[in-house]
Amino acid sequence: MTACIVGWAHTPFGKLDTESVESLIVRVANEALEHAGLAVEDVDEVVLGHFNGGFSAQDFTASLVFQANDKFRFKPATRVENACATGSAAVHQAIKTIEARRAKTVLVVGVEQMTRTPGPEIGNILLKASYLPEDGDTPGGFAGVFGKIAGTYFQRHGDQSDALAMIAAKNHKNGVDNPYAQMRKDLGFDFCRAESEKNPYVAGPLKRTDCSLVSDGAAALVLADTETALRMKRAVAFRATAHAQDFLPMSKRDIVQFEGCAEAWRRALSQAGIQLTDLSFVETHDCFTIAELIEYEAMGLTPRGQGATAIKEGWTNRDGKLPVNPSGGLKAKGHPIGATGVSMHALSAMQLCEEAGGIQVKNPVLGGIFNMGGAAVANYVSVLERIK
Repeated sequence: MTACIVGWAHTPFGKLDTESVESLIVRVANEALEHAGLAVEDVDEVVLGHFNGGFSAQDFTASLVFQANDKFRFKPATRVENACATGSAAVHQAIKTIEARRAKTVLVVGVEQMTRTPGPEIGNILLKASYLPEDGDTPGGFAGVFGKIAGTYFQRHGDQSDALAMIAAKNHKNGVDNPYAQMRKDLGFDFCRAESEKNPYVAGPLKRTDCSLVSDGAAALVLADTETALRMKRAVAFRATAHAQDFLPMSKRDIVQFEGCAEAWRRALSQAGIQLTDLSFVETHDCFTIAELIEYEAMGLTPRGQGATAIKEGWTNRDGKLPVNPSGGLKAKGHPIGATGVSMHALSAMQLCEEAGGIQVKNPVLGGIFNMGGAAVANYVSVLERIK
């Protein structure tokens, strides 16, 4: 254990018309430091996760964190990006700096503002997270890519529409009690399962309720080395971290296996010296419901092709044997790309400190996080444990 979360901040996710990328960054930077009980002078380095890709005209954003306080001036600050796993890439980069003993305290911020971009442009921007020579003309943009994945999975393992609707319904039900969630409405299985005017097919077998939301939002973490963290009010340690990057072209992989996800989980669980069953909950990357279904298999919760068992048997419900996405996940919480991975870590730290309010799971000991960039290309896993 070389790094710990000692403070956090989180905006609501949604259509935030009165905010900008800059204002969101400033807000969570100041709030995270206040939550940690630290001053700007205590911060050794800043890491910003911001995907952008065309969402914001301002594309050089690392120093926007300095707008929070002039005393940040001349501190090292870097922006990192790894598609939809940008937030976790920022977190893991901060951990490496602490492990290298180049910093004792690092401020991590994740941000995205997507809703000001017209709908067709959003699809084109997100499609940049795929391999354009093969997928650049995919109807439906990035949703079309996952529509292909869902179609392939259905061909191999049968129609899983019931399972996908159950995942969507579970996450929307969980999101009702999350004050940060963009959509706090229990849609129910029947609505998620049926095609309707309000729930049309979007791509392949995926309906609107199978797709995560276009969102604005930000989250921040203060990370410290263990020695420093143990002198503070709270300390949530990284028991393990793993990053497994896979090929970008789906043609070079068995896309319904999510092999990079499986490898990242294997490494993290081995590093932590635990089994999947030792985890109290998991926050996983449900950019589309088919992703969460396949992730059940990749993390080892079920055998290949049997992910539906986990949701149909209630294993992943908030009161199940392994709650998955008690926050509501990307499906209900929203998915402001650069903020998502940071949000996952902040919400997991809240769980472990039993400060998660209505989404709190019972007696949490260990939390698992999986954040994915592209179609299972950038795969990050963290295992968290409260030590103070």
